[in-house]
Amino acid sequence: MMGPLLISIYVFVLAIFVGFEIITKVPPTLHTPLMSGANAISGITIVGALYAAQTADPTVSNILGFLAVALATINVIGGFMVTDRMLAMFGTKRARGGAEAGR
Repeated sequence: MMGPLLISIYVFVLAIFVGFEIITKVPPTLHTPLMSGANAISGITIVGALYAAQTADPTVSNILGFLAVALATINVIGGFMVTDRMLAMFGTKRARGGAEAGR
C-alpha cells in the first residue's frame, strides 16, 4: 500500500527539482513563447479535469477535478494577460492607447 505512494512522492519531489532547474536556466527572450506553451498545457489540463469531474456523484475525483478546472482556468487567464501585456510593450505608442499615447 505504501509502495505506490512513496514512489509517487519521490517522482513529485524530483519533478519539482527538475522543473526549478529548467526554469532558472531560461533566457529572458524565451519567456513569452514559454508562457504561450504553458497556456496550452493548462488548456489540456482543463479538458482532462472536466473529464475527471463529469459524474454527478461527489467523489474525491470530482472534487479534485473541480479544483483542477478552477486552478487551470486561473492559470490560463493569468498567462494570457501576462503575454498580452508583454506583447503590448513591442507595439507602437498609438496602439497602446490611454494616457501613454499622449506622452
